[in-house]
Formats: sequence, structure tokens, C-alpha cells
Amino acid sequence: MRKEGKDGASATVMIIDDDELVRVLARRAVEQGGFAVIEAGDGVTAIEMFSRLVPDIILLDVVIPGMGGFDVCRRIRRLPGGDRVQILVMTSFDDTGAIDEAYEAGASDFLAKPIDWVLLPRRIRYLLRAKLAFDELHKSRTMLYNAQRIARLGNWEFDLETNVFSCSEESCRIFGIRDHRQGKSHRALMRRVHPEDRLTVKKAIFQAFRTGVGYCMDHRIVLDDGVERIVSQHAELLSADDGRTSRLVGTVHDITERTLAEERIRYLAHHDTLTALPNRFQFEERMEQALAFAQRNGFMMAVLFLDLDHFKKVNDTLGHHAGDRLLQEAAGRLMKCLRRSDTLTHASREDASPFISRMGGDEFTILLTDLAHPQDAARVSQRIITALSKRYVIGGHEVFVGASIGISLFPSDGEDCDQLLRNADTAMYHAKELGRNTYQYYSGSMNAMALERLTLENNLRWALKRNEFRLCYQPQLDAASGRVVGMEALLSWHRPGCDVVPPDDFIPLAEETGLIASIGEWVLWNACAQAVTWLHEGLPPVRVAVNLSSLQFRSRRLAELVRKVLRATGLPPSHLELEITEGVFMSNEEDAVAVIRDLKKMGVRFSVDDFGTGYSSLSRLSRFPLDALKIDRSFVRDISADPAAAGLTAAIIAMARNLGLNVIAEGVETHEQFAFLRANGCAEVQGFLFSQPLTPDAAAAFLRARSR
Repeated sequence: MRKEGKDGASATVMIIDDDELVRVLARRAVEQGGFAVIEAGDGVTAIEMFSRLVPDIILLDVVIPGMGGFDVCRRIRRLPGGDRVQILVMTSFDDTGAIDEAYEAGASDFLAKPIDWVLLPRRIRYLLRAKLAFDELHKSRTMLYNAQRIARLGNWEFDLETNVFSCSEESCRIFGIRDHRQGKSHRALMRRVHPEDRLTVKKAIFQAFRTGVGYCMDHRIVLDDGVERIVSQHAELLSADDGRTSRLVGTVHDITERTLAEERIRYLAHHDTLTALPNRFQFEERMEQALAFAQRNGFMMAVLFLDLDHFKKVNDTLGHHAGDRLLQEAAGRLMKCLRRSDTLTHASREDASPFISRMGGDEFTILLTDLAHPQDAARVSQRIITALSKRYVIGGHEVFVGASIGISLFPSDGEDCDQLLRNADTAMYHAKELGRNTYQYYSGSMNAMALERLTLENNLRWALKRNEFRLCYQPQLDAASGRVVGMEALLSWHRPGCDVVPPDDFIPLAEETGLIASIGEWVLWNACAQAVTWLHEGLPPVRVAVNLSSLQFRSRRLAELVRKVLRATGLPPSHLELEITEGVFMSNEEDAVAVIRDLKKMGVRFSVDDFGTGYSSLSRLSRFPLDALKIDRSFVRDISADPAAAGLTAAIIAMARNLGLNVIAEGVETHEQFAFLRANGCAEVQGFLFSQPLTPDAAAAFLRARSR
């Protein structure tokens, strides 16, 4: 039973003493003070009663039978609620050792016998006030602990004067620190910060110490089991009474679930849940960014609007579940056939790859940025149509659908998102009207150009197999003696039933499609074989010049290929000259020097073709182990009429000779040009003044005539 105390508090006092007289006197004094009383004559009984009744105050005699008072005190402190009870030890011992042992056992205070029974209630009331304050503190701490536990919010403090770090239990739990003694170590917490975020966190703390301004930041932590969590830290500096910064205090909040939920919400807002592709909102957002970039830099871009042919028939026949599976399969094929390595852009920006979205239903859109040519959108569209037209197996059923694609181009078909999408949609319906499973540009003239380019590309792919390429040779003459010193191999394409296709019309396309590698290898084999044939016919030895494309020059197997061709054909390496343009080796000088040196070790000659049209200078060319440079025909053409061109040509010849480079002038067509070049020390000449490109037999006849 509890009674109401004079101070308004309800309290129960337990008296533990084996002396019945002492218990009677104590009961009388305590009850006069307004407190309820329970009694125990030994330690075992006292512990059993405490577990049931949990009194507020205990008067405990040190000497009791069965179990000493100090042991009783220790046992009670370990029981539930025992940490908050006030224990007043009654002892006749007045030595300091007994007092120390009482406190070590967990006593709140002590009374020395004989006891002043009049003052006892006042002493109890004082202890009760201390207990109430302690209970209130415990309640506050419990509430704070539960609040932090529920909110996953911990706190910490760093004393700058003592360098002591401490943190709450919840902070330790958040950081996965089981031994709370480690929570006193700032290093223990820092070890759990994600390695990629650790430097950022350290910089934030250092910046706070340096500037006196707190920080707020989110970062990752890694627990002992490897699980990553995301926390938010807020910190500020506190000043002592003298104004000096003394403590850095902060909170740490586990925001993993909230962050993941926010990311999920963002994902759902920007993606189609069925196909996982970006949705219309994200497509238009990306398109706005691409348009701004294209407008600033003068780039071309295309919007493809795609609709699956016969999708409704599949949906109606096999059900919506089958329709959903078909859409997922189609989305997967779209992503696979539009991987970044297949892009047709001339830029190397990370966001230059095709961007695909599902607009809804069976409609998809594709954004192609930084297009090199308008017709390249047709090539992408054709690849998509081929991929989507292959059979699907849905629920055990074979399904065939096609794709109709509309293409609009920026800036010719619109300058904003709505207009480009609307025009691409219009073009798509036009593709449907033309029989489906095809593509159409919004512009009719562009459709004709795309078809022509696509036809040319397809024919080019078959040209090698059909043996449609031919090599002709233009002589290179010594300017002083007129002797033939070389033959430049020139490629032409003889399409059946068509005019001969000049190199300028198909070489750029071959480079874009990658066909230039196999075509260039064919040229190298045939040019070297022809040079050996001329030698076997007893003609004067001349070098054969072969142009290398950028793709060939950057190939890792170039040196191996040249070595193989020379060995197989028997052509002396000094009779082969490889020509490369300035831009090819200037884009990566270190690699270019290494490639040229490898080939020079074989004895092969190297020359720079079309010098003066690129970005190099003779001083930079001196780094490369070259043999010759060819002055571009545009300079030679103007030397008779333009003093500036004449002066520049003369300067190039003089500087090249000083560098030990042979100089070849191409495009020589008049006697005046030839006279100027010879007068200024140009070593070799090439052009229609001496000979047009010749067939192998005509070139042989030319060699015979010149040798006589």
C-alpha cells in the first residue's frame, strides 16, 4: 500500500533488518512522515518482496542473517527497477572503509547507528526528491532513446579541448557498432563511412573546424556485413562561456528507406513500369536538353516515332498478357540494336547515344543526337525494322509484327519538341499508308536521298565479293630528269550497268560503315602484287604509293598486315610508300610516331598526303619519321594566278627540304605550274600534264616509253 507524502508524492519504504525493535522504531518514524512501510527480516525475503512490490526507498541494515547487507544491495541493483530505488544503508560501522564499500555496493546514502528517528522522515523525503528527479531524468532519457530509435536518429559530440568523442546508443546502432565502448572513438565511425565518401566527410569536418560554420550532408556507410546504408549528418559548433569554440555537436539520421523510396518515386515518375524504358515525360525532358545543345553548336538531330504493326491483332487474339510480353520483347530488341557502339554521331559526348522511350500503347520514340548525315537516321530505322520484324514466341505462339517509323529532323522539320514529335508522328502514319514495316521522313526529298544512300551502301557491301573495284595508277615523275619514280594506286568502283563511281562518292561512306578496312586491305594486296608484276616484266623499279584510311592506320594489325603482304608478294619494302593525311596522325601523335617507326623498321616509306589542308605545321611534322610530303593540288592550282599561293608553296618546299623531306606536288596541269615548281626545288611532280590515271597495262606501257 502506498500513502501520499507531505510533498505530494506517493512513496513506499522497505525496512530490512533482523532486529525487530529496530524495525518497530523505524516503522513508527517512517509512518509519521506519511510513507507506507513494508518489512523484511532477512536478505532472501527482502529480495523476493522487492521483486513483487518495488518500493521507492529501502532502509537496509548491513548485518542481517543469511546474506550480508552489501550483497543484498548488489542483488537489488541488478533486479528490474533496482537501478532507480534509493537505498539508505544503516550501519554501526563508522570507518571509512565500510562507507566506501556501501557506496560500491550501490547504496544511495548511509545512516550511522544509533539513528535519530526524528530526523529519519526528513532524510527519506530528501532521498525521495532525489529519486523523483532521477525517475524524471530516466523517463526523459527513455523517451529520447525511443524517439531516436523509432526515427533512426542518433547524436554525437566532439570536445575540441579534450579531443574526446562520444555518441548515443542509436548512433552506434546506425553505424553497426555493437561494442558501445567503440562509440567513444571517432575513428570507429569513420571506418564505416563508404570509402568513396570518406574524404568528403573528412573535408566537411575540417572545414567546420576552420571556419566555425557547421555542415549538413548525406553520405553512405558500410556495415560489417557489407550492407550499404545512407545517412544524413547535421553538425554545428558550440562556444564556451569565454567565446571560444569548444565542441562540435551533431546528429546522424538513417535515411536509407526514405532515400530509396524517393528514388523509387522518381523512377516511377520517369519510367514506363512495363518495359522499364524512359516514359514520355523523361523523353521530352532529355529532348529539351538535346535541342538546347544542338542549337548552341549547330548540330543535327532526329526524332524517330515508331509504332508496332499488327499489335492490336496480337492483343485481341492472345490477350493483354501476351501483348505486354510482346511490348517487353520489342523494348529489349530496341535497346540491343541501339547500343552506343552502333551510334552514327560525330561527337563523343556521353549523352550522344540514342535515347529510347515508350510513349504509351505500342508507340516508342527514339532520339538521335549529333547526326553526321541526315540519311543516317534511315540506317538506324532500317536496323530497328529488321530487329523488330523477326519472329517472337509468346506463350508458345509464333508472332510476327513489323514497325512503321516516322522521322523528323532538327532544324529542318521543327525547332521545338512538340513540332518535331508531331511531324515524326505524321511521317509514321505516312509509312503505314505505304504498306507498313518501313520508314518515312517528314520531308519527301529526304526520303529519296535516304533511299539512294541506303542503296549505295548495300551495293558497296557487295562490291568486293563481286570484284567491282579497279585500281589505276598515276605516274609520279622526277622533276629534273622526267624519270618515273613512282605510281600512286587510285581506287575506282565499276558498278554493273552504271557509270564508274569516283572515290569521293563512296570512300566517305565506306569509312562510316567500316567497310574501308576490307577495301583498304584489298588495295594494298593488289597494288603490291601489280608492282611485282611490273618488276617481273623487266620494267624499271618504281615505288607504289597506297593511301591509308584513318581506320587502317589505327588498326593494331597494320604492321602485321603490311609484313604479310610484302612477304607474300615478294615486293621489296623500299618499293612501298604509304600515304596518310595530316589529320590521321595529328589526332594522336604519340601512337602515330610508334606506328610509323614500326613500319619504317621494315623499310617501308611514309608520306603526308594533301599537306596544307589540315592543322599540322612543318615544325610538328619534324617529330615524325617521314620520307615525303605531298603539296595539295589546291595550292598547285593557284600558284600561277595567286602570289600568296605561290609564296606559300615556295616556302613549304624550302622548309621541307631543310627537314630532309622529299616534296611531291600533285595536280600539276600546266607548264607554268611545272616551271614554277621545278624552279623552286620541288623534287617530284604528278598530274594530268604528264599522265592521267592509267590501267595496269597502260601504266606498263608508260614505264617502257619513259625508260627509253
